[in-house]
Amino acid sequence: MELRPAVPQDMATVADIWHRAWHASHPGHVPDGLTAGRTLEAFHERTPARVGDTTVAVVDGRVVGFAMVDGDEVEQVFVDPDLHGRGVAAPLLAEAEERVAAGGHDVAWLAVVVGNSRARRFYEKHGWADAGDLPYEVTALGERFVSPCRRYEKRVRP
Repeated sequence: MELRPAVPQDMATVADIWHRAWHASHPGHVPDGLTAGRTLEAFHERTPARVGDTTVAVVDGRVVGFAMVDGDEVEQVFVDPDLHGRGVAAPLLAEAEERVAAGGHDVAWLAVVVGNSRARRFYEKHGWADAGDLPYEVTALGERFVSPCRRYEKRVRP
């Protein structure tokens, strides 16, 4: 597996992965209107502007996962659901932590949907700590939703 900065040509695949993986882990744990608003088209609209803060994981020439960092936030870490459990996410997460540290931040944070126990176990396994409730505001279909999340934090610089 290779990790590299995303290029514009990667972003359609990133959108496809994001859509599939998001829908594999979020329905039933977020407001129904948010789930309805997370269409494939919506992900394709969102991703091109994120190329500069995205790292992709490539296996056999194919993008199979990605991480997005925004300042001190590890905003997105998603892997093609067909490859869950195959060791793709951990290197992506470690690389995202390094980018947060390189940006001069001592602590990285991320939001995890309360009901996404698989993701919560993954982050805890990699040294992240639950720092409390985080009502995460998002927009879908022009409507604002509050997604019940937990804020996870990790020290990334001594």
